[in-house]
Amino acid sequence: MPFLIYLLQFIYTTGVIGLAIFGLNALWLTWCSRSYYTTTAIGDRLNPLRKDIPKYALLDQWASTDDWPHVTIQLPVYNERHVVERLIDACAAMQYPRARLQIQVLDDSTDLTSLLIQRRVQQLQECGYHIEHIQRPDRVGYKAGALAHAFASATGEFIAIFDADFEPPADFLLQTLPHFQQSESIGFVQARWGHLNYEYSPITRSQALALDGHFLIEQAGRQSAGYAFGFNGSAGLWRRTCIEDAKVGGWHIDTLCEDLDLSYRAQLAGWQPLFLNHIVAPAEIPPQLSGFKRQQFRWAKGSIQTLLKCAPHIWHSSWSAAKKVQGFIHLGSYLLHPLLLVLLLISLPLTLLDVHPLWPLAYLSVASVGPPLLYAVAQRRLRPAHWLRRWSYIGVLTLLGFGLCLSNTIAVGQALLGRSGQFLRTPKFHVQSNQDRWQNSVYRLPLEPIFFGELSLFLYAAVTAFIAAASGRWWTALFVLFYVGGFGLMTGVELWQSKPSLPHFFVKSKARLYN
Repeated sequence: MPFLIYLLQFIYTTGVIGLAIFGLNALWLTWCSRSYYTTTAIGDRLNPLRKDIPKYALLDQWASTDDWPHVTIQLPVYNERHVVERLIDACAAMQYPRARLQIQVLDDSTDLTSLLIQRRVQQLQECGYHIEHIQRPDRVGYKAGALAHAFASATGEFIAIFDADFEPPADFLLQTLPHFQQSESIGFVQARWGHLNYEYSPITRSQALALDGHFLIEQAGRQSAGYAFGFNGSAGLWRRTCIEDAKVGGWHIDTLCEDLDLSYRAQLAGWQPLFLNHIVAPAEIPPQLSGFKRQQFRWAKGSIQTLLKCAPHIWHSSWSAAKKVQGFIHLGSYLLHPLLLVLLLISLPLTLLDVHPLWPLAYLSVASVGPPLLYAVAQRRLRPAHWLRRWSYIGVLTLLGFGLCLSNTIAVGQALLGRSGQFLRTPKFHVQSNQDRWQNSVYRLPLEPIFFGELSLFLYAAVTAFIAAASGRWWTALFVLFYVGGFGLMTGVELWQSKPSLPHFFVKSKARLYN
């Protein structure tokens, strides 16, 4: 019995310390981001905080449009019938000389999407646009494979990438291209993601809160501190020679986060990233909770795959110790969810055996203010007059974080075990207003078997909270109630959103996420 008690205390201590590391790092990045908004962290000539610089002043160095660099816009698409025409039209409306602009639609679709693309591409070609419809015989490598396949026929000195759910602004290239003038070592620039359907529901608002925190604080903080950060897969612009660099090696298909993988390999090879907070490309937030969960599953698995792949190179690189540590924390951020799941599972044995954790761990609870503060500061910087109303969805976001811990733990486990798995996209529905409907779309996701795992954990957490409260362990009960709320939110919303498909749940699906 003493051994069991020591084991439980060790597991609990490990989990609490792990969570504290991520929480304290959120505080640190929040502090680091201050200099991004108060100094010339992104270069004095191009600093958007300077009011004396006209928006496109640096384009004056190109005397005529014949001097402007060639640009290729790549649009990786797979079964996106609801949004693909919006995306193509937005890219065709780019304020850039047609003779210097190439658009590639990388179409791996297996449904009506291909016909829609073919029709729209033909219309634009007749209007003088240099636009191509590129199809492959298979989906080898998924998005990374499509990008690598089309790269050989890309003519641009710079490569812009937009996912299907984006609607990039017409001046995107005019705002991003000049920043490459700072240095020949800048390999890519990343713009901030905006939100086309923020107001749609509490689920979309909480997701937007998380994305704003990531870009305005985490990306800005890493930029200003000189840490490595990732390309977000869309709304970015790459220097072609960076992708071609032999030390970088181009697009690889061995992770589900090809964007994160390429950006880290580029930075390890000496290329520099640049985050541009003032340039915003709006995108559609997943309105279906299962779609958001699928997206997080892919990001979690791909991040850990990238960690396993790049960790030795980071360790042996010439980066500073602080930059190495931040790289490991960044790539390993989804380890947070297995830690959360372990703490839930261990809470009941600790309570039944009346084991009390080591009291010094209580001091680490200060780290729990890190994420809420990060999101609060992000909203304060983004919308000073209305930040509190938007930050008020922190409760929903917190419950989503707890509710995701089972799904993301499975993703992390698959990555650690070397299971490749299929790249399953996040469905997009062209949902922008409250009147838009997605429930009858063929892309709506069915209820997945993991639902029963989440329901079981909801019941387990409820029993744990009840026993803890009955035993007078009020802090344990309070902590476990977050799991009750998180898994309750997950199962409740998923069940409600999948009502039309409940009779078909037991029909064998061709593509299960958790296989």
